[in-house]
Amino acid sequence: MNKLLLVLLSLFALNCFAAPVNINTADAKTIADALSGIGPSKAEAIVKYREEHGPFQAPEDLLEVSGIGEKSLENIKGDLLFENTGTTEAHKSTLKAETPSANPTKKQPNH
Repeated sequence: MNKLLLVLLSLFALNCFAAPVNINTADAKTIADALSGIGPSKAEAIVKYREEHGPFQAPEDLLEVSGIGEKSLENIKGDLLFENTGTTEAHKSTLKAETPSANPTKKQPNH
């Protein structure tokens, strides 16, 4: 009984800490497994939309996919990767805020 409980808890922990997914390269199963609240049918719709319209450029592009609304997007936004950079959308926002050119009030160092 204890072994079964341990296995179930391990599976739950793995599911809670899923890695971000590259929405432009992942197959439907990978998308469904990686994104909370996105099941097989929504994942298939994402892949179909991507195949018909090309790669997603920003999280908001997913709002064009049937079945993806504002609430779904908010839940998955931090787990989305675009391109092959390995950078999550949330991390991109942080990087933009820290970039001197994006923050004109910060003085750039003299070199």
